[in-house]
Amino acid sequence: MSFTPEQEAQLLDLLAVNNKTISDLESSPTITGDMLTPVETGSGTFAASINNLKNFIATPATTTTQGISYLLPNRNILINGAMAIDQRNSGASQTITAGSALAYTVDRWYAYCTGANATGQRVAGTAPNAFNYRFTGTSSITKIGFAQRIEASNCQHLAGKTATLSVDLANSLLTTITWTARYANTTDTFGTLASPTRTQIATGTFTVNSTLTRYATPIAIPAGATTGIEIEFSVGAQTSGTWTIGRAQLEDSPEQTTFEYRPIQQELSLCERYFEWLSSGIIGAFNSNTSYAYWAYKTKKRGTPTFTSGSGSQFASTYTINDTHTIVQISNNYTLIAGNSYVSAEL
Repeated sequence: MSFTPEQEAQLLDLLAVNNKTISDLESSPTITGDMLTPVETGSGTFAASINNLKNFIATPATTTTQGISYLLPNRNILINGAMAIDQRNSGASQTITAGSALAYTVDRWYAYCTGANATGQRVAGTAPNAFNYRFTGTSSITKIGFAQRIEASNCQHLAGKTATLSVDLANSLLTTITWTARYANTTDTFGTLASPTRTQIATGTFTVNSTLTRYATPIAIPAGATTGIEIEFSVGAQTSGTWTIGRAQLEDSPEQTTFEYRPIQQELSLCERYFEWLSSGIIGAFNSNTSYAYWAYKTKKRGTPTFTSGSGSQFASTYTINDTHTIVQISNNYTLIAGNSYVSAEL
């Protein structure tokens, strides 16, 4: 086989887990560029990325339909695709204000709208969807967008490859939902809604109905898209009814695989790289000496975040902030950090 030792080991591991050996293949797999082409007993052929062998050798050797391997974790490049983490709202509804800056909703996902305000909320789903995100339309809405910006370090390996985007969608009013992929013009800098600094990769539509259904599309990622990727779903005049989104996935594969469910604590940690609440309480009381309060983050941030104090917070204006901690100066009085204080390193 024309494999590196590491690639050969991956292949043999996949065979072993599925109770197969190399002799179960009609011929040895071959490599063309970065594509692996195995030949399965029964003359079924399948091509897959060498770095994503997840679609190889998972069905019984007597079948000709290629199955799915569940061996490779963290294949979903989107964070919180299951809409399970909602640090900002804890499942409460929020108003998306028309014409305003993007508004973060469930973790890592932002929304915007034009024409009139929309309401968004994480809602309980039906198995296998524990949660979905849902917009409720109102008269005069002309567009609603729902998007995630992916950090360059998490997606630059897609450059020059075909990725697959899949998602659960339903709409009680509209039958067309648009998807758009873009890359940042400079690393991790996408600009604002009013002044974006990004380049479109591709766009397309899904034809939907009121029943939550899974849709997928391949996306050819250009070689220059190494600076961060944005995935957006959008609808037009959602003047009534609801639009539901769930189980969004972007993966390094030319083929769709099943949605990846990560442990909830792992998903929360991934989200906290970009947003985290600070603890509340009186930190200290001093009469004449200057001291400092220190908060170490649960998760290191992607860069220096912004610090936003909650209503009722009392502290000196001097503080130090970086990607691991915040230090607040306490001088001649007490400092209280309200529970709605937070740090954000969103893209």
